[in-house]
Amino acid sequence: MSTKSKEREQARRRQEKWDRHVAQLRARRQRTWTLVGVALALVLVGGAVWWALSAAQDPGAGPATAPTPGATPTPGQYTLPPPSAAEGREWTTALATSAGDLTLSLDGAAAPQAVASFVSLAEAGYFDGTTCHRLTTEGIHVLQCGDPTATGTGGPGYSFGPVENAPADDVYPAGTVAMARQGGAADSMGSQFFLVYEDSTIPSDAAGGYTVFGTITSGLDVVQAVADAGTVDGSGDGSPATPVTIEGVETQ
Repeated sequence: MSTKSKEREQARRRQEKWDRHVAQLRARRQRTWTLVGVALALVLVGGAVWWALSAAQDPGAGPATAPTPGATPTPGQYTLPPPSAAEGREWTTALATSAGDLTLSLDGAAAPQAVASFVSLAEAGYFDGTTCHRLTTEGIHVLQCGDPTATGTGGPGYSFGPVENAPADDVYPAGTVAMARQGGAADSMGSQFFLVYEDSTIPSDAAGGYTVFGTITSGLDVVQAVADAGTVDGSGDGSPATPVTIEGVETQ
């Protein structure tokens, strides 16, 4: 077999493996939503029965609800991998969300620490079930994700820095995938990242710019549709009106 034939065969096998990964991801997502539907039905039936019994005992009684806290990770549960884990190469990531599917290309050469961290967390299932908690439509145009508490304060129990691969001109083109961090703190990156859906100028601060570790290669229209729907309260910075939950992440 010639060298070119071997390369084509290897490429074909890699593509088949990737197709299987994506199919498994979609099947898992379908099973998850089926289970959610069954669980919701049981909750509704159980709630109706409980309310009926409570009302029978106390005519003035009604159903009560309680908030459900976010699943805050235990410190030390996740460990920051070394930059070498990014292998200095490009990674392809399938990101399945409740709003639609995205494909990302992650640059393990330009931002090795950020990519190593993201890939490690994705493979551990860290992002599954997390909510994209912040949409900004004024000044800058980003959707922020990766916080298991959906409060903007959650993380994996570790942080890292310094900033990698920040644009010298502070311009983040549409399709950019970058790490969120605290203002002025280069070593405060964790699991939160943002997706840029329109060209945005984000000024550098004392820590520099923001780590760009990938690009959206397909599904930018999904993020744009979420942005078009605006925020829950109509402000330029808040929770998106269209809920976005990450249902699964596959990397290769």
